Amino acid sequence: MNTPEHTDQPQIPGAPAPEAPSLEEPTSPREPLPPKPDQRGPERRTPTGAATDVPAEAVAQQGAYLTTAQGARLPDTDHSLKAGPRGPVLLQDHHLREKIMHFDHERIPERAVHARGAAAHGYFEANGAAEGVTKAAFLRGGARTKVFVRFSTVLGSRGSADTARDTRGFATKFYTEEGVYDLVGNNIPVFFIQDAIKFPDIIHAGKPHPDREIPQAQSAHDTFWDFVSLHTEAQHHTIWNMSDRALPRSYRMMQGFGVHTFRLENAAGQTSLVKFHWRPKLGTHGTTWEEAQLLGGKDPDFHRRDLADAIESGAFPQWDLALQVMPDTPDETFEGIDLLDPTKIVPEELAPLQVIGTMTLDANPTNYFAETEQVAFHPGHLVPGIDVTNDPLLQGRLFSYLDTQLTRLGGPNFAQLPINRPHTDVNDMLRDGMHQTAVHSGVAPYHPNSLDGGCPFHAGADAGAFIEVPARVEESVKERRRPASFEDHFSQVRLFFRSLTPVEQQHIAAAYAFELGKCYEQAIKERQLAALANIDADLCASVAAALGLPAPKPSVEVVDSDPSPALRMVGEEWPIDGRVVGIVADDTTDAAELAAVRTAFDAASVTPLVIAPHGGKLGDIPVQRTADTATSVELDAVVVLAASDDWRVLQLVGEAFRHAKAIGIADAAAAMLDDVALDGTEPGVAVGDAKSVTREVLDMLPAHRVWERLGATPVL
Repeated sequence: MNTPEHTDQPQIPGAPAPEAPSLEEPTSPREPLPPKPDQRGPERRTPTGAATDVPAEAVAQQGAYLTTAQGARLPDTDHSLKAGPRGPVLLQDHHLREKIMHFDHERIPERAVHARGAAAHGYFEANGAAEGVTKAAFLRGGARTKVFVRFSTVLGSRGSADTARDTRGFATKFYTEEGVYDLVGNNIPVFFIQDAIKFPDIIHAGKPHPDREIPQAQSAHDTFWDFVSLHTEAQHHTIWNMSDRALPRSYRMMQGFGVHTFRLENAAGQTSLVKFHWRPKLGTHGTTWEEAQLLGGKDPDFHRRDLADAIESGAFPQWDLALQVMPDTPDETFEGIDLLDPTKIVPEELAPLQVIGTMTLDANPTNYFAETEQVAFHPGHLVPGIDVTNDPLLQGRLFSYLDTQLTRLGGPNFAQLPINRPHTDVNDMLRDGMHQTAVHSGVAPYHPNSLDGGCPFHAGADAGAFIEVPARVEESVKERRRPASFEDHFSQVRLFFRSLTPVEQQHIAAAYAFELGKCYEQAIKERQLAALANIDADLCASVAAALGLPAPKPSVEVVDSDPSPALRMVGEEWPIDGRVVGIVADDTTDAAELAAVRTAFDAASVTPLVIAPHGGKLGDIPVQRTADTATSVELDAVVVLAASDDWRVLQLVGEAFRHAKAIGIADAAAAMLDDVALDGTEPGVAVGDAKSVTREVLDMLPAHRVWERLGATPVL
């Protein structure tokens, strides 16, 4: 193979350390290696929020020599202290005791929900468009605020797969000058329940069965469908969960929603009711169900790897933060929609989105446990200008999150963990407790006092105090009852389904058929079909046919609404930054041609992934995958530069075609067309010289898939 000089090769993400290791074990003492260039830890603040000049590496391990936790250098950590080489281990081995004790306590309780997560550091820049509705300082024009964002699945344990069909968490911690603000939401804008008192019920129903602890990270089982078919307020969230929204292509291509309605207050004291939306710059895209299943086996860490690799490669993901702004009326409704009902959306056609700023994630965590695992969110972490409403689900969350942190993080001082520390002054008069890391001075942690000179003092509104909006509470009686406006459980479910494109509707029908097909009890299947009959007759008939059951008639009269095109994921084009294209080549591939194709994708901010029959290099170009390790489901498109009769390569191309991905077959690989049952005229298949097929594949990537190739048959 002819190998021209390549001095500016595309960066390959995924190196585990900042420098390559030596073949032999290093023996010369040296200081610890720094973090990788793409990594950043929490900003160094004291436990009470003061800025420091301590560099990030100063809180990592120090020194070239192994020590105890107390700093005593150790000559050996491979052998216990024994009474002779074959004698018993001595109780006095303090190093053994310390090392084993710490290991035994390395794990903390995982989150009851959202246990499986990935996170990144970044910043948010406000454009000033929110200044008319809120006095929050971080939303003033030009304000730049550091953030830490955690994405997660809901039902699975920490060891579950990223690509399970599930709701995704989207939680953002803003380190504002007025204190920490947490926007804790999901990638689905509605929730299963209307009242927080039912939260344990829906989670118990969705989690694995308590007798067998299966199935893991799935809703395809009897207890989940038993609950949602009996509890019809859950039908709206459930249909979103059956849609492609529950199978995101990437965290970078996933919307986020605050779910609840919040109350904003501006500098003049005027209030508005709002819903928060995160809109990815790359668009909202999903995987097919088959891709999600294959990824669960071949790369269960797909989403966290995708996020980290994109940031390391410099393809920093971005989201616009947008508001839907509604009048703060006494009845707290808008266009007939009860804004306190968390199972309802406000269609964007009724309340258009107003972009108020952009978030960029530009650094990976340095340590998963210290940052991603220990970050503590709470919807009650508010700043002046943003307040809660009487949404009964939100009200319960305000109670629940603090309880969660106490259990998981071992005590009340979780805000002092570096990832949780505010970036502003803290003088809270809270003292002692487990894991207290501040060293408080003064003798009077109470108010009022004179012994500490009266400090701390109350702040007024002119000093930036958080003052709850004085919202009127309607005279009523104490009772356990929901309002009549919460009774409609089907009209918005129908709105969602009928707003989607045919291919998206087909995927929903296939998802219901699969999930209900995994249930054991026929009564549960029939009960859910009765709910589907109230949503859409064709949807119900399709699922019923797959289950071999009759389709029931509707049992309630449901209001029809105009479709909301904003709910669709299909039909637009988006930036392709961070997309991944597999380039199939071998030792016969022209070196200049391979280099040119690779460079063309890299120049378009697309990650080229070279796939060859062997590892090592093709000339001086690194091979990133072989036939053993390559998989179609990690790719957004495939370009074939060398013909192959390896069944694994043929399967890769065949799967890419079946999943409606762009495919380029260069002239040198034209012999493969027959082997993969293609003739080059199919939609989304480019044939010709390497340069032209590369250009055509780049032109097809913005649509995410070649949708017309999916036809009228659901992808099961």
